[in-house]
Amino acid sequence: MSTGEDDNQSTPTMTESLNQSGVDTSSPLYMHPSDNPGAALVPAPFDGFCYQSWRRDVIRALSVKNKLGFINGECKRPDPDSSKFCLWEMCDVWSHRGSFSLTKEIADSVEYVANTFELWRELEDRYDQTNGIKLYQIQKEINDLSQGSLDITSYYTKMKKLWEELNTLIVKSHCNCNCSCGAKESMHKAE
Repeated sequence: MSTGEDDNQSTPTMTESLNQSGVDTSSPLYMHPSDNPGAALVPAPFDGFCYQSWRRDVIRALSVKNKLGFINGECKRPDPDSSKFCLWEMCDVWSHRGSFSLTKEIADSVEYVANTFELWRELEDRYDQTNGIKLYQIQKEINDLSQGSLDITSYYTKMKKLWEELNTLIVKSHCNCNCSCGAKESMHKAE
């Protein structure tokens, strides 16, 4: 026979159990049991081409896992004496290894980068460059695109992808800085 006291107690949910154990599941330092470093979050490794598409995939993947702070600098490295240091280091390595699917060539070139934030900055500096040649190339592909033997859906998809890539490059190339070197004017001329 059970007492009324036992009937009023409920079994804690998984989230409550995790929180009772001291792990905050909403923290970027939380690692879900399914987050293993061997599983790439981005389907195709980055090979130096189509950076914007790869970048978008990485941002989406890290956003879903609540790890964007590791690439945008919001999740700062704690002091080595901090109780959170080991958690931060584990998440940083996971973010670096798990989400940045890179070809061997590119991975070898960034092998000694200290953390995910620095790795992201390195890749941005190297590959996220808007230039007149790339803009011209995409504009030419749009101009040369014809439906040909493609069905309407495939044709539309291809055209939409080119327009989105062009818009991404154009938005990136418009800056509001007050530079005195003339680079801003050169970029607008190239466009």
